[in-house]
Order: sequence, then C-alpha cells, then structure tokens
Amino acid sequence: MAFVHGKGTAVSIDDNDMSPYTNNVAFNRSADSHDVTTFGRNSKRYQSGLKDGTATVSGVYDNTAMTGPGAVFRPLVGGAEVELVYEPEGSGTGRPVATVNVIVTAYNETSPVADMVTWEATLQFSGDIADTVGGA
Repeated sequence: MAFVHGKGTAVSIDDNDMSPYTNNVAFNRSADSHDVTTFGRNSKRYQSGLKDGTATVSGVYDNTAMTGPGAVFRPLVGGAEVELVYEPEGSGTGRPVATVNVIVTAYNETSPVADMVTWEATLQFSGDIADTVGGA
C-alpha cells in the first residue's frame, strides 16, 4: 500500500481545469437503502437502492477573467448538466479517473477581513460515475 498526497489532485468542470484554483475536493458517493424488514425478524433487513452523490470543490479565489472560479462557476449555477472529472492521484497513465455529469447547485464566495477570498461550489451528481484509469 502506498499513501497518496493530495497536492497532485486534478479536477475539471465543463472542460475547465480548476486545479490551479482548488485546494480541496470532497467527492461523496452514496446509495439509498430501503427497509424490507418483515414480521418475525429480530433485526432490520435492507435492500440497496439507487446510487447518488455530491461533490464540493473549493479553493482560493482568483479573478482571472476567463478561467478563474467565478468566471467558470457563476454561469453554471442552476444550469444544464456539465461534466466533472476528478483525478485524486493527479493525471497520468494508470491513475484513477472518476467522470460524472453534475448540476452546479451552489457557488459561494467568502471574504474574511484578515484573509484571502475563498470560493466553494456544490455539485449534485446526475447519472452513473464512470470509474476509469488515465491513459498515456
């Protein structure tokens, strides 16, 4: 087993590389569970259901006109599905790649008086996650 440092993580949204502006990604997979307990049981029984997921992407704000987080995420809030590509080990041959369509449900900027402006985008998965490995 080899531990992986997060500094190499790569993330893109709608074909825009957000890695230079991002310092945290939370990629959350989940699934429904349905209670199928019947009479006579001493413990609950469950059946798995539909898969779901969300992601939160955040970082330090950059006012770069065409590629910064504000320019990319603001127009996507509440819009059509776009593609999210998440590479937790960074880009490269044989490294894991998760690709999923998402709806951007929120984009927030925080401006503390004694620190840098930060941003955060909340993404709702829409459809299956394609888990692959990076190519050459």
